[in-house]
Amino acid sequence: MKVAAIIQARMNSTRLPGKVLKKILGKTLLEYQIERIKRAKSIDQIIIATTTKESDNPIVELCQQLEIPFYRGSEEDVLRRYYETALTFHIDAVVRLTSDCPLIDPYVIDKIVYYFLENQSHIDYVSNTLTRTYPRGMDTEVMSLEALKMANAHAVEPADREHVTAYLYRHPEQFRLASIHYQTNESQHRWTVDTPEDFQLIQKVITELYLTAPHFTFEDVLKVLKNHPEWSEINAHIEQKKI
Repeated sequence: MKVAAIIQARMNSTRLPGKVLKKILGKTLLEYQIERIKRAKSIDQIIIATTTKESDNPIVELCQQLEIPFYRGSEEDVLRRYYETALTFHIDAVVRLTSDCPLIDPYVIDKIVYYFLENQSHIDYVSNTLTRTYPRGMDTEVMSLEALKMANAHAVEPADREHVTAYLYRHPEQFRLASIHYQTNESQHRWTVDTPEDFQLIQKVITELYLTAPHFTFEDVLKVLKNHPEWSEINAHIEQKKI
């Protein structure tokens, strides 16, 4: 079974345009994320799913530079973009990640992927987002190709086409869902990058940890924020965009 991480990425972010290529310590956020995902033992391949728009050419150029495969598809219909990517690269288990999570923890990815592989006979989709206990920015979703195929075939609402997995978890009568939880509730933390405030926080965390401990875990980030509680206040007021 081929397990691949598909990272959706585009330059045209509404709240922080070009965020995926913003740099910290001379490296783009997308490079940090790819570097961290590469350490996940459960992932056979990493693929960037971007759009056919000319404005996303810089993402393609970075992929070529890093020798990371990519697929270009619809900007608005991200569900179709994912399904076409999965078919093109012959993926059996699709790991959905978004490009605004540069602190993603490979150990968290492995935990969720291995749960899926061990239980694939009776689940179609598993994530740590159905009930949030992990910090936002650790978001990892795993689904079978068949589940993605069904969602692509039946989803008609614009929100379901844009948000890829929304159709799956909105229809528990059609899909067998599973949820992974952390031992404590850390969902109050926001480590995704969607606004200048988000970027400011991530910049502080990476600058604090990366040079001395490039393989830091999300527990290491929790420790840093415990020592610097004022950092979490930087983006505490930011609301996640609703589906």
